[in-house]
Formats: sequence, C-alpha cells, structure tokens
Amino acid sequence: MSEADRLTQLEMLAAEQDRTIEELSGQIAAQWKEIETLRHKLDVLTRRLVELEANAAPDVPVTRPPHW
Repeated sequence: MSEADRLTQLEMLAAEQDRTIEELSGQIAAQWKEIETLRHKLDVLTRRLVELEANAAPDVPVTRPPHW
C-alpha cells in the first residue's frame, strides 16, 4: 500500500467518523429536547396531583379501631 493510499484511507475514515459524530450529536440534541419536554409535563402533573390530593379529603384523624 502506497503512502498516498494510506493517507486516502485515513482521510475517508476521519470523514466517516466526523459524519457519525454529527449524527450522534443531533440525536443527543433531539433527546435532550424530549427530556426537557417530558420534565416540564411531569412537573405540571405533579403539581396537579398535589393540588388534587390536598382538595380530595380532609385530614382524617388517627383513631383506634373499635375492636381494640
């Protein structure tokens, strides 16, 4: 293998790796955006659940059952 062929193969490998890195970076960015959207939805649902629990039933005092 000549030096020129070796250099060409290395350049092709570098270009393929650069393309792969760019694809992975795009996927990570899309996943991060999805995570942020889901985190926001979870925060909203958590607040709604806390509000519903607070309004659902008054505090029930702890008492001993009648059979004790």
